[in-house]
Amino acid sequence: MNREIIEAIKQIEREKGINSETLLVALEDALLAAYRKTPGAVEWARVDIDRDTGEMQVNQLVLAEGMELKTLPRPEPEIPEGVDPEEFEPPPPDIDWSAYGPDAIRPVSVTTDNFGRIAAQTAKQVILQRIREAEREMMYEEYVDRVGEVVNGIIQQSDHRYTLVDLGRVEALLPASEQVPGERYDHGARIKAVIVDVRASNKGPQVILSRRSDEIIKRLFELEVPEIADGLVEINNVAREAGWRAKIAVVSNVQGVDPVGACVGPRGSRVRMVVSELRGEKIDIIPFNDEPARYVAKALSPARVREVIVDDEARQATVIVPDDQLSLAIGKEGMNARLAARLTGWRIDIKSESTFASEEEGDEFSDELEGGVQRCMHILQNGRRCPNAVVPGTRHCALPGHDLPQPNPPTLAPADDGAKDEAAAAEALEAEVEADIADAIEDGAPEEVADPVAEAEAEAVAEAVEDAVDEAVAVEAEAVAVAEEGAPASDADGGATDE
Repeated sequence: MNREIIEAIKQIEREKGINSETLLVALEDALLAAYRKTPGAVEWARVDIDRDTGEMQVNQLVLAEGMELKTLPRPEPEIPEGVDPEEFEPPPPDIDWSAYGPDAIRPVSVTTDNFGRIAAQTAKQVILQRIREAEREMMYEEYVDRVGEVVNGIIQQSDHRYTLVDLGRVEALLPASEQVPGERYDHGARIKAVIVDVRASNKGPQVILSRRSDEIIKRLFELEVPEIADGLVEINNVAREAGWRAKIAVVSNVQGVDPVGACVGPRGSRVRMVVSELRGEKIDIIPFNDEPARYVAKALSPARVREVIVDDEARQATVIVPDDQLSLAIGKEGMNARLAARLTGWRIDIKSESTFASEEEGDEFSDELEGGVQRCMHILQNGRRCPNAVVPGTRHCALPGHDLPQPNPPTLAPADDGAKDEAAAAEALEAEVEADIADAIEDGAPEEVADPVAEAEAEAVAEAVEDAVDEAVAVEAEAVAVAEEGAPASDADGGATDE
């Protein structure tokens, strides 16, 4: 019979994975509980089972006169629910058997005939209780080391408070606070979730799952991307709005390996599997950069960034984007900017180019350089103001293209006394002309307005025309006279030609 007990314990060890020593200790406690139910049981006793033969022996502790009982330290016992504290009797303390030698321990003669029905039932309950406790302890030890791991399960029950997921050996809990808004959890459907906590309880380990944790994205990419599993590519940080959008920053630990390309996969196959498991949640893969300006600019993807101005002390970044990219950089309800700030750890202020230029013009027009010289108001292509000093009397420097007309151009001040005299003369001439025009309006406008210069030119032209006509008439008269004297035509022609 004793050999059969040992074989049964070994079989339980193979089936349930419980250590045989744990089962033997449980059996000893069960037999001790049964012995204490028998008539005439001694007060201080223990049951020992031979590990090879299975022989059972009840041993009694015999104390000399005046010797105190040595017990093991134990915590304050908990009062079960529904039991009056005044009526609660704590269990007896455990004897420290290691403090006594063989001379203080004597065997007690007892046989199985002394055990009654109640004693046998008590032994059975103790054995089953110890086996259940051992199983719970084993499951707790198994899952407590798997915190942060993605597990597959089958949905058993779902309501507005929590969802029960069957993991095989244990039922896990998916509370409403760890569920993704808008997701449906139908009975019998398979689901992947990450273990975020394991709690020990009287009913076994309580495994808490999550679908909205940032850790699930890391684990899913580890399953899909071999470079991450091998350590070639590392996920530096994750920022996520569960059910809507997520951003991950990746960095390569090996030269020549593209971290973004490795996560995207051929034709986007790898990231598509992660998106499918997260039920359509969009994922932006950002390359990590030690330079804050470049890192912040990439984190605002898919928006295009023109310039980033960083403040290292306050960890604040001012981002200038084109006017048509402002809404895209901010995102729906500020989601894109919020995720970028969480991903980088920097406070981000997004401004459009026009807004930044107007703020620079309004806030920094009075900024002065060394020596009290003002800066040029021209805005460069990078969104910064020109660092040069202004030309006296203007708001711009002397570079070509920087002196563009202003809406309200300032009046130029005269540079010296000569310029003042010229300006005064011009003002006097302008006043005289205005006075003549006023007089002409009062006297009535004449039919023709005489212009001395035009009249002189006309007279000169008329005199020149008259002189030409007189010369032509004289030449013609001389030719006629020669012809009348009888000179040959050929001679006349020849003389004219010679002349």
